[in-house]
Amino acid sequence: MNKINAVLIAVCFCLMAMPQVFASGKKQMVVALDGSGDYTSIQEAVTACGAFPSETKEIFIKDGTYHEKVLIDSFQTNLTLVGESREHTIITNDDHAGQPGIGTFNSYTVKITADHVTIQNLTIENSAGEVGQAVALHVEGDYFKAVNCNILGDQDTIYAAGQKSRQYFADCYISGTTDFIFGASTAVFDDCTIHSKKNSYITAASTPQGNVYGYLFRNCKLTADPEVTEVYLGRPWRDYAKVVFIACEMGGHIRPEGWHNWSKPEREKTSFYAEYGNTGKGADISERVSWSHQLSKKKAKKYTLKTIFSSCSEWNLDGPKSDKNE
Repeated sequence: MNKINAVLIAVCFCLMAMPQVFASGKKQMVVALDGSGDYTSIQEAVTACGAFPSETKEIFIKDGTYHEKVLIDSFQTNLTLVGESREHTIITNDDHAGQPGIGTFNSYTVKITADHVTIQNLTIENSAGEVGQAVALHVEGDYFKAVNCNILGDQDTIYAAGQKSRQYFADCYISGTTDFIFGASTAVFDDCTIHSKKNSYITAASTPQGNVYGYLFRNCKLTADPEVTEVYLGRPWRDYAKVVFIACEMGGHIRPEGWHNWSKPEREKTSFYAEYGNTGKGADISERVSWSHQLSKKKAKKYTLKTIFSSCSEWNLDGPKSDKNE
């Protein structure tokens, strides 16, 4: 048998082995633990999507608790994961830094390196507890969107990674203890609840030098467990961290200083932390650190989706209430 024939036979076997769900042109597949769908695991369904599909594929996930570690790789673009219900479609894992072979960056429950991925109406959690870094959602891909999701963890819940990654969260509930929203991406959080479970820090941005925007929180509600009374809005993981809160309701657990310099005074000169029009006991700016900023109305108006994601004209950002400030 010559090499050409061998290759042709190998290709035929691969095509025969491909999942038939999308081979017929079907754009949606169903995952169900009870076997009533196309697959019983989310990772199997993701793998079945193939590489660089020309059209958006949807994976509908029926209610259930899926004990998985899900990777949506860079070639698995144009993918949407939709849960049957936000509270009862749960993807969970308990990896954490300190376990053999596990560090912060591979402790994730769900990792997304592909562009144009949307998750909606589901829960992602890292259930490891207070054992150190334990990421629930790790996103590096561009044009990422999360709508109506619970993202739950303790330290390092969301790793908003990728220096050129743009991410949008709408109507999500995000919980954690320390630095539970961290990383280098440009990310907007609209109408989200940000819940602190410990006296610590909410954000740890590592915005690259030269990036105009880092994290923006608009119309969010900052809450905490009853015993939590001393939480900082953020501290700079890297020198040029940028975080802005606009029109958010801040509970009394937010410290009067607002921001921390990570015991690196030099970062007070290079980071950018700002606020505008926030309400609640934690929004009192009279004792904010001197190196933070209070935006004018004119400057605050520049923080819109059109401005922040200016090169994303083809990106559909019709998340709930997403345009209320524009």
